[in-house]
Order: sequence, then C-alpha cells, then structure tokens
Amino acid sequence: MNRSLLFKLGAIALLILLLLIPLLMINGIISDRQQMRDGVLMDIARSSSYSQRLTGPVMVVPYRKTVREWKLNEKLNERYEQVSEVRGRLYFLPEQFELDGKVQTELRSRGIYQARLFHADNRISGRFELPAQLGITENFADYRFEPAYLAVGINDIRGIENALKLELGSQRLAFAPGSQVAWLGEGVHVMLPEQDSKKPAPFDFAFDLRLQGTEQLQVVPVGKTSQVKLASNWPHPSFVGNFLPAQREVTAQGFSAHWQTTFFATNLEETLRGCEWDKVCDDFNSRSFGVRFIDPVDQYLKSDRAIKYALLFIALTFAGFFLFEVLKSLAVHPIQYALVGVALAFFYLLLLSLSEHIGFGLAYLLSASACVLLIGFYVCHVLRSIAHGLGFSAGLAALYGLLYGLLSAEDYALLMGSLLLFGLLGTVMVLTRKLDWYGVGKRKVQFDLEAVQ
Repeated sequence: MNRSLLFKLGAIALLILLLLIPLLMINGIISDRQQMRDGVLMDIARSSSYSQRLTGPVMVVPYRKTVREWKLNEKLNERYEQVSEVRGRLYFLPEQFELDGKVQTELRSRGIYQARLFHADNRISGRFELPAQLGITENFADYRFEPAYLAVGINDIRGIENALKLELGSQRLAFAPGSQVAWLGEGVHVMLPEQDSKKPAPFDFAFDLRLQGTEQLQVVPVGKTSQVKLASNWPHPSFVGNFLPAQREVTAQGFSAHWQTTFFATNLEETLRGCEWDKVCDDFNSRSFGVRFIDPVDQYLKSDRAIKYALLFIALTFAGFFLFEVLKSLAVHPIQYALVGVALAFFYLLLLSLSEHIGFGLAYLLSASACVLLIGFYVCHVLRSIAHGLGFSAGLAALYGLLYGLLSAEDYALLMGSLLLFGLLGTVMVLTRKLDWYGVGKRKVQFDLEAVQ
C-alpha cells in the first residue's frame, strides 16, 4: 500500500477524531437541557405534590404498663418493691385490605416543559380482627389502654383532594392531619370508638381517598390478604415495586391491573414487629408495588442514545465516500470530508432543538431530511455525477432509517446494530472483492495527472 493511500486514510481518521469535539459539545448541551427539564418538573411537583405511596391503615393502641421490680436496700439489707410506668403502643394490621382506584392523568406546562400529574379516586376498605386481650399473654391487669386510632401513611399529604371520612357501619368519623406514627411518615389518623380490650370485636372499615401526585403511585399491601385494583387512561404504564400484578391489560385507551398478596409473600407482620423498636422502619415501607406513569417519548433520552451512534454513523459515511474514491477513481479532498462530517454533526443539534417543540418523531424526520438534502446536493458536485450523488443520498437516508429503528427498538438495539454492521461489512467485501489495493494509489495519481493535462 503506497504513501498516498496511507495519507488519505490517516487524514480521514484524524477528521473523525476532530469531529468528536463538536459531538461532545452537543452531548453536553443535551445533558444541560435534560437537567433544566428535570429541574422544571421538580418545581412543578414541589408546587403540587410529589410521588405518592399509601401505607395503611394500621391500627394503633397506646398503652401504659405498670412495671414492678424488687430492689435490695444494702444499708438495711431489706428488699422493697419499686413501681414504675412505661408507655408503648400495639400495632395491628387489617385481616383484609382492598383498594379500588381509578386514575386520570393530566399535563401541567411551564414554558416548553410538561409534567404529568395523576388524580387517583381510591375506595379503600377492609376488616380488622384483633386477638383476645390484644395478644397480651402476661399480666393483663398491668396494662391501661388509651383510645385506639387508625393511622394511614401518605407520602405527600398536599395531594389529598377530599375530606376524609372513615365509615364504621353507620358511623362517619373525620380524619385528622398527621399519622401520629413516626415510621409511617406524613399522613392522617382517625380516633376509634372505645371497645372491650379483653374481647375486641371485629369491625369493617371503608373510606374514599382522592389523591394527586406526580410520576408514580405505590401501595403497601398491609392486609393479611390484600387486593389492589388500578385502572387508568394512561396507555404507557410501568409496573414497579416488589410485586408485579397478577392480571393486567394495557391498550391504547389505558390500562387495568390487579394485585393480590398475602402475609406469606410480604412477611409484613414479622416486619411490623421490628417497627415497634425502629422509628424509621424502611423495610416495612419498601415492600410496596404500584405503577409509574412514564412518558415513552423522552426526547432527551433518545437524543442521548442517538448521539452515541454518531461516531459509527460518521465512520460509515466516510467509508462510503472512500469506496466511491477507490471504485470510481474519484478524488475527494479531506476538506470535503470535513464539511460532510460537520453536516452530520449538525443533525444532532437540529434533532435536539426541534424535538423540544414538535416531538421526537417529527423532529427526527425533519432533521434527517434536511441533512440528506444538503449532503446530497453537495455530493452531486463532489462526485461529479447526479446519479452517484443520488445513490449516496439514498444510502445516507437508509442509515438514518436504521438509526431510528435502533432508537425505537431498545430491547433489540444490540441485535439490530450487530446485523447492520455485519451487513455493511459484507457489502464492502463484495464491492471490493476484485479491487487491486496496491494499484489504488497509482491509478489515483494517474487520474490526477490526466486531469492536469
């Protein structure tokens, strides 16, 4: 291989490396715009409500216990009884827990950015069955119980949109702010009617909760048997948490999902015992499930993914130029390579700026069309042939189409990319199978001399 060919390949490689500079700058712009968008979404959530997690209801029974200890008076060598009082709480989870929710989503805009909020109309019901003597096996007479209450943990109480009333048979009891339980965090509570602590009677409960939030809604399945049903008009749910729905249906009009769990799967009863001593109890609160209202068209994520293929895209385009040189004995100057490379880099800047206003799909179509037309017009003159220029433009348009397929099929991106590269390698090998690489430089030099004469 002669020096002229080595020089051309070296110049092409150097141009590719230099084009990394504007590509890195554009990638930085994508990151900055994404951070700005995330900041605006956080501001919208801060002025409305954050993601929501519903925990409870949990029944809380405060008590005061008389503790008797025998002490020794060393001076008199006599024993005496010391009586003290300690405070504590008993926690009980419902025997049955059911939640039936209808969720509607809406968009809130600030400038060119939008945040998706949800409004969940929830019907929460269940049944408590308490053990005899509230499960106390030691001296029951040492306990004095205070009024019991139900506590419900709500991640962001600003999202409560209705006046909460607990339904106990014919009674309607108003909730008060605050869960009164540290490890439940924010929430509400409601005082319960007095009952016989030795033989507590089971009771059914129900209440309606309209809750607003952003991004996701999660539920902690607190019942020994729990059933949660959610239905929404949002067609792009992402089911999150420790349990996937037992049944789900996702259509273009929305989704419906049904979860069903028991204590055997959640182990919440055992975890609750640890919460009596731990004021945080992250393990209890983390055993949740729910749905995330994701936006499938995240222009910043797709732009970031697109620019990761930029180096490969430019290398393939330069390889096409180089094949025209060696197969058609055409001379293409490195400056012409550079101008085409800059046009390819500008595609990503156009894609980012347009996608913020008209959506990613249409922005991709317009940006790719503009770059193909510009490069096609230029290449027709560089290659001195309209047919060659149109052929090059068709190949470039096909590359843009394949790139869009890679961006859309995230799960199959590696497979599609591998097949693409293998196919292009095969094409190059077929086209150059009879090429005399040792004679490439000589033919080009001869071609240049004839052009001068």
